[in-house]
Amino acid sequence: MRRFSQRNSLVTLSDINITPLLDLAFVLLIIFIITTPLLEKGFELKLPKASAAVATKIDKGDTRTVEIDPKGVYSMDKRQLKLEQLIPQLAADYRANPNLVVFIRADENSRTKDLTALIDRCQANGITRYSLRTQPQGGGK
Repeated sequence: MRRFSQRNSLVTLSDINITPLLDLAFVLLIIFIITTPLLEKGFELKLPKASAAVATKIDKGDTRTVEIDPKGVYSMDKRQLKLEQLIPQLAADYRANPNLVVFIRADENSRTKDLTALIDRCQANGITRYSLRTQPQGGGK
C-alpha cells in the first residue's frame, strides 16, 4: 500500500492552465493594434496643390519615397537621413533597379534649395526618373 501512495505522488500534472497564455496573447494583440498606425506615419507634410495629372502605372517595388520637411530634413523609409547618406542609398537602389522612380514629397513651405539639392544629386548619379508629389486641387489632407 505504501508503494501505491508513493507512485501517486510522482504522477505529473496532465492539465495545463492556459489562462495566463491567453492573457499574454491579448495584451500582445492590443500592443500591435496600437503601435501599427504609428509605424506607418511619416512626416506631417502640407503638400502644394496642383491640378490632377494622369498618373502612369508604376510598380511599387520600383519606387522610393523621399520626404523633405519645412526645416530641410530628409526622410526615406521612415528614417531621417542627411543628403550625404540619402544619395548613396538611392544610387545603390538605382544600380540594382534601373526602373527606379523617386517620389519626392516636399512640404509647400520647404526651402527650394533642399529640393534642388536632392534633384541635382539624383541627376548626377544617373537617376532621372522622379516625381514631385502634390495634393490635388480642392483635395483635403
